[in-house]
Amino acid sequence: MGLRINTNINALGVLNNLQKVSTSVSSSIQKLSSGLRINSAADDPTGLTISEALRAQVDGINQAISNSQEAGNLLKTAEGGLTEVNTLLRSLRQIAVHASNTGVNDDTALQADQSQVTAALGSIDRISSYTQYGSKKLLDGTSGVSAATTNTSLISGINFGGTFGGVTIQNGTVNVTVNNAATRAQATGSATYTSVNATIATVAGGSTGSGGSIVINGQTIQISGADTVQALIDRINNAATTTGVSANFSAANGSGTIVLSQQNYGGNFGINIQETSNLIVGTSGTVVTGSNATVTVTASGLLNGAVTTIVSTFVGGRAASDSGLRITDTTGNSILLTEQGNNASTSNATVAIVSNNDLQFQIGANAGQIVRTNLGDVRTSALGSTVISGQNLSTINVTSGTGATSALQIIDEAITEVSRLRANLGSVQRHTLDSVVRSLGTSAENITASESQIRDTNVASEVVSYSKNQIIQQAAQSVLAQANSAPNQVLSLLRQ
Repeated sequence: MGLRINTNINALGVLNNLQKVSTSVSSSIQKLSSGLRINSAADDPTGLTISEALRAQVDGINQAISNSQEAGNLLKTAEGGLTEVNTLLRSLRQIAVHASNTGVNDDTALQADQSQVTAALGSIDRISSYTQYGSKKLLDGTSGVSAATTNTSLISGINFGGTFGGVTIQNGTVNVTVNNAATRAQATGSATYTSVNATIATVAGGSTGSGGSIVINGQTIQISGADTVQALIDRINNAATTTGVSANFSAANGSGTIVLSQQNYGGNFGINIQETSNLIVGTSGTVVTGSNATVTVTASGLLNGAVTTIVSTFVGGRAASDSGLRITDTTGNSILLTEQGNNASTSNATVAIVSNNDLQFQIGANAGQIVRTNLGDVRTSALGSTVISGQNLSTINVTSGTGATSALQIIDEAITEVSRLRANLGSVQRHTLDSVVRSLGTSAENITASESQIRDTNVASEVVSYSKNQIIQQAAQSVLAQANSAPNQVLSLLRQ
């Protein structure tokens, strides 16, 4: 190998290696000081891409957790208002029960009861108006689903929640088709009389008779042989508020019979008659029941992300106290048919319009990961509207026995509606929001661990590399000094 002065090949080689190891040492210092393995895209382009996506996912998950917790706080606020409404409804029911005690109450007591009713109804309306989260009102129908009757000749009331036919209900019309009309129970007597003025003794063309006892739906009616048929009919009708059964006389071919009719529609209301003498139906122990309406109801729903027409079957008389005209589905949506609407000729008739203002919560880190809930409408005009035609909670009046009885039915339905709302909110809180928070917390932990594996510095490994490179750097610096002194050896040739 020749000796050269201008170009020190050995020094250049050592310098090149020193620069490489110095770069490695600098990289290790940066990684150890920042705690990150990837400080710039040049460190690991692929790892940077993956880790940034994971970071965005974690940030989204953390925000979704916060969203879910805020949603839970909103629902707790609404549930607090509903709890107080439930308390007021129980108080109203107690007042209605007291007012029903007509044998004791005088007008002053009934007016006092009505004053309490008015005050409680005002409190319910205030709660529905004042309960809010920030500036968002929660219980006045603007944060839920409301349905308004548009054809009062066919239906007299409607109450819909957020679910219809198993999907979320949407804005649109409600149409009904009556498949089977509801009927009243009716028992046509077999015992004959010449007219309503004939005496009971002349039953079936006879001339003697002692009358007897007739028990209709548990109410005993006494009649003697000297009483007229009209007297028996009047006594049956006078007891109708208790039995629900009225009577009339049907004459044909020179003879007539007593016809008993249940005042209410449906299979929950029947006629049970027991007789000591054959004065009406001729067979003691006769039981007759009516039939319930079956109706196909269509409305708009959200199915697979698209608004489409949803069909559901509503049946009358589902609950033990329901009229056959009060048709409901399995989720508690209800419609009260009028007698005109209870007709098999009613086909695809538009009866109401639905407005959906339910709340949407983003509970996931990605688009479409949402949950909707309906806070309902607890204004008194919107509660208990599907029990008695033309009446709702705001119209109850307990100053009469009939009014108190109707009030009890309406209040019971209102309690059911509010309790259903509370149950739905509780289900969303427990089975959706709380569950999501726990699940997202686990996801955030695991994804963060994956991002750390890619992006964070492995300190132990990096210290080993740093120490090794430091030693090499120091050795390279020493060798470079030696390599730089090599050209001086050429001078010894010149000294000879």
